[in-house]
Amino acid sequence: MFVRACRRRPVPHTPVWYMRQAGRSLPEYLRVREGVPMLEACARPDMIVEITLQPVRRYAVDAAIFFSDIVVPLKAIGVDLDIKPGVGPVIADPIRDKAAVERLRRLTPDDVPFTTEAIRGLVGELGSTPLIGFAGAPFTLASYLIEGGPSKNHDHTKAMMYGEPELWAELMDRLADMTIDYLKVQIEAGASAIQLFDSWVGAVGPQDYQESVLPHSRKIFDAIESLGVPRIHFGVATGELLGLMGEAGADVVGVDWRVPLDEAVHRVEPGKALQGNLDPAILFAPWEVVEQRARDILARGRTAEGHIFNLGHGVLPSTDPDVLARLTDLVHEASAER
Repeated sequence: MFVRACRRRPVPHTPVWYMRQAGRSLPEYLRVREGVPMLEACARPDMIVEITLQPVRRYAVDAAIFFSDIVVPLKAIGVDLDIKPGVGPVIADPIRDKAAVERLRRLTPDDVPFTTEAIRGLVGELGSTPLIGFAGAPFTLASYLIEGGPSKNHDHTKAMMYGEPELWAELMDRLADMTIDYLKVQIEAGASAIQLFDSWVGAVGPQDYQESVLPHSRKIFDAIESLGVPRIHFGVATGELLGLMGEAGADVVGVDWRVPLDEAVHRVEPGKALQGNLDPAILFAPWEVVEQRARDILARGRTAEGHIFNLGHGVLPSTDPDVLARLTDLVHEASAER
């Protein structure tokens, strides 16, 4: 169902999954993670399997999303980093010169044996439910590496992009290679689809995206095309970039909550499915509001060649899991009525 929708084929109802569905708001997730740092959890196959399965058990979602973090492959190739609670990824030595860039190497399956083991285990547990693998896109990874952590203005990142274009291109190229390697590990282990997260790319304008970001994202999608799994591309605050993101080569373009899906249809080139795009904060409103907004998104999604229902970003930590369960059922029932 999910894979068919990614490929713009007919489905009996709109498939649904949620970004960050694997944890954060689930009490069983919090129990499993208690006292376990994020990067340790992402390197333990037993924990990866359990956390990935938790939302599938609780909600009638049409796909599971692999539990991990976009900085896992960076850690695996030797970058000194940590994920600090309430902050996010923090890089011990930000990468701002040629020598530091040249220390970034290719990733091998031996760097992430826990990923292969966990995905193989998940494929066996999930049965017919597809597993979505994922990775961070080069711009977002570069921003963390250059800034040293999350950034509002991405000033060091843009300074390199504008002022040292050759160094920027080298960094982005190496990150694209690492991302290709990491996605191939996931697909070869059994992932049914992949999503490339470019969480921070909304910080750049269309011209800079086209010149300094798009070639590297396209390189990734081109490299995994022959592996035959659907490819999803998602970024936040990327309304002005949706057309260019579609050109990068994914089969599905994720849309955040800022752009209505029927408008996104006009911004993205034909031959793409769309994914999205309920504002995660709407889940805190009364159910009548949630239902009305979800039905509106389904109606707008019918203007696309294919539609996968999702939130416009990740599940917020204090979201009531019962609301997500109810929303999943509503999406299935309301879309089946059509």
